[in-house]
Amino acid sequence: MSACNHTNEPEFMLVGLTDSKEIQLVLSVLFLLIYMLTVLGNIVMILIIHLDVQLHTPMYFFLTHLSFLDLSYSTVITPKTLQNLLTSIKNISFMGCFTQLYFFVLLAASECFILSSMAYDRYVAICSPLHYPVIMSPRRSYILITVSYMIGVLDSSVTVFCLSTLDFCNSKVIHHFFCDTFPILALSCSDTYNAEATIFILAGSTLLLSLITISSSYVSILSTILKINSSSGKHKAFSTCASHLIGVTVFYGTMIFTYLKPSKSYSLGKDEVASVFYTIVIPMLNPLIYSLRNKEVKSAVVRVMKKRECTQKLK
Repeated sequence: MSACNHTNEPEFMLVGLTDSKEIQLVLSVLFLLIYMLTVLGNIVMILIIHLDVQLHTPMYFFLTHLSFLDLSYSTVITPKTLQNLLTSIKNISFMGCFTQLYFFVLLAASECFILSSMAYDRYVAICSPLHYPVIMSPRRSYILITVSYMIGVLDSSVTVFCLSTLDFCNSKVIHHFFCDTFPILALSCSDTYNAEATIFILAGSTLLLSLITISSSYVSILSTILKINSSSGKHKAFSTCASHLIGVTVFYGTMIFTYLKPSKSYSLGKDEVASVFYTIVIPMLNPLIYSLRNKEVKSAVVRVMKKRECTQKLK
């Protein structure tokens, strides 16, 4: 970071959401409840998949990592947000701010490609069911996961590097509830064109490439489903994709709204609402989406509970 950043106030201040003490209290209680549900829901999802042998398939392998990512990036954002709402401590060090941004971008970018991997898995399962065990082998599943995390690391490293080369000589007040790209760019007193262009291209490529993969997978899936003669067969095929489609729609809708636009069009109110949704709310919703609409997960919960009861009786 430029020497210009290291003034008598080597910190940023997060002043997003609201100045009203009453609203802050309401939001802190709400966010705490959401965070507790997020932690509980995602840990339970991971444990159920781990404990039930019938869920040891590529789809649920990806879902385990999705739960891990949701739990992780909610943890990156929510505790600091709660601290800001409940105390007068609004400051965050430069290192702390860029560390938060680094892990947030890493986890969010990785989630894009894990969602793509899940769409590809559904495509193979429905369009090439006989070849599914060969195509979606454990080795390929691990490769897809590794590539997803590597892209996340690349995205976050480039983003943080671009921002760390900027000067922050004037205001250190971030009008947001966490260290996000556009609010930090808005504070720079140097030319941000190159950094903004690089970040925009990188974020756009990540979102669009993963979205194209998902879209093309579902176009092929839809084409295959429409060729199925029986209504029960169509319903079964649609039901295997419904949860993933809902999750993808919610996640990408808010991400595209927030990031695929110039930083000058950043709107404090609208973008903060969208940010709250994908950083705090969506990590809580995903376990519900993938469990309430999923018969396999429901059956797995019953099997795990029965197994636990039998174990206790034997003792």
